[in-house]
Amino acid sequence: MEMKKKINMELKNRAPEEVTELVLDNCLCVNGEIEGLNDTFKELEFLSMANVELSSLARLPSLNKLRKLELSDNIISGGLEVLAEKCPNLTYLNLSGNKIKDLSTVEALMEMKMKKTRKMMKLVHPKDMKRRKMRMRMKLVQKWEREKRRWASHT
Repeated sequence: MEMKKKINMELKNRAPEEVTELVLDNCLCVNGEIEGLNDTFKELEFLSMANVELSSLARLPSLNKLRKLELSDNIISGGLEVLAEKCPNLTYLNLSGNKIKDLSTVEALMEMKMKKTRKMMKLVHPKDMKRRKMRMRMKLVQKWEREKRRWASHT
């Protein structure tokens, strides 16, 4: 079944503005791109597109309320920077089983996390902010190094 048809089936006579969860697993997307999903899904908080042969997120609409995104078992190899722009409140992302080969592909996601951290830090006194930023950066660098070593040991 094609993605557009699956979306219509999942709507079940509801308007796209009313939908908070959408599961499109195992349908087919045309040319590896998202079809039928648009900006009218304003309340969408959970979206699952597992095993749909997705290779690009270029046609992902702005989904400001989206918190969880399931993209496992696709053929995505890059273009993840779109997520930072289109899904600013994303807290969970599953990319397992995709064609991502190196960590530089997910650097945009690390930047996204840093932006969220900066928003939270606006409540901190300016003198403490500098120290906290330094600690946060050190923790992220340490985590990044651990991930690099883990990925390197798998190749």
